[in-house]
Amino acid sequence: MGQTSKRKIEHLRICAKEDVESSPTGFEDIMLIHNALPEISKDEIDLSTTFLGKRFNAPIMIAPMTGGHPDTKAINAALGGAAEALGIGIGVGSQRAAIEDAKQVDSFRIVREVAPNAFVCANIGAPQLREYEISDVEKAIEMVDADALSIHLNFLQEAIQPEGDVDARGCLDAIKEICRSVNVPVIVKETGAGISKEVATTLKRAGVSAIDVGGLGGTSWAGVEAYRARAEGNTLAEHLGKMFWNWGIPTAISIVESSVDMPIIATGGVRTGIDMTKCLALGASLCGVALPLVAPALKGKKEVIDKLNVMIEELRVAMFLTGCRSIHDAQKAKVVITGMTREILEQRGHSLGRFSR
Repeated sequence: MGQTSKRKIEHLRICAKEDVESSPTGFEDIMLIHNALPEISKDEIDLSTTFLGKRFNAPIMIAPMTGGHPDTKAINAALGGAAEALGIGIGVGSQRAAIEDAKQVDSFRIVREVAPNAFVCANIGAPQLREYEISDVEKAIEMVDADALSIHLNFLQEAIQPEGDVDARGCLDAIKEICRSVNVPVIVKETGAGISKEVATTLKRAGVSAIDVGGLGGTSWAGVEAYRARAEGNTLAEHLGKMFWNWGIPTAISIVESSVDMPIIATGGVRTGIDMTKCLALGASLCGVALPLVAPALKGKKEVIDKLNVMIEELRVAMFLTGCRSIHDAQKAKVVITGMTREILEQRGHSLGRFSR
């Protein structure tokens, strides 16, 4: 078993057992304005939406979590089965392990096998693009018959890992080449430290089709690496993981920063349907959920569906109480932005008048 495969199962076990969340998300500074006279029927609220040409029954993406180790196959089967049953999207974990070792392909392919109609997103890390051929990237897409390719940016995690790839040179050119060469839309995804407006603008110019903000407030991969380092007796890596545990741009801020006229997936600390409604009101197209599904996925598909159905019902209630009949309405819902989130956005030059609709 390769080092990459071993690392994948270590990451999953840490996320399942330890406190790995970062803070803040910024959601605490976002207030949805209650509509005491909504004049709509809750039962008639339409949660469906379209993302990159694919219909979703609800604006939810099961965010990339795992794959690349035999023990992850059942977990991906549970997640993929839930995506199929609910008519939502799913992203697989980094496919590097399967590109390096064909024995790990099944742990990813299972997602498409159990979710033949779902929106499935392949996943490659930006640091690997410089060493891969286009044929390797196409192999990742074909592996899961992907509707889109996610290129993840995880340089914070790489900087903490003793074995991390910290040479970020040439990644932008590689992303441009991938956008020109593959026949599916390309999504660029941060993995917990958020996307700034400067990077969002650069990605749009590079030809990217959508952004997944992956903001601060969800899983701290620096924190995950701190746990790994402690187990291995690496005091420097453990120190760095703790030091950078809460590094990044909070999700709420990153959604506004990434609003450069392209679809946005809001990932990073989305824990409830109220969080989802806030993300939509700030400008997101979809909401990504990962950590809350780890424990259910270890049990099975039903548990994942049950967890997601609770979040979907929370979303429906929040939309009802803000007078939103549709996802389009939710994206225009009235919000008040306060506290640190407002201060940072104003200092970053954002006019917040559009949220006082």
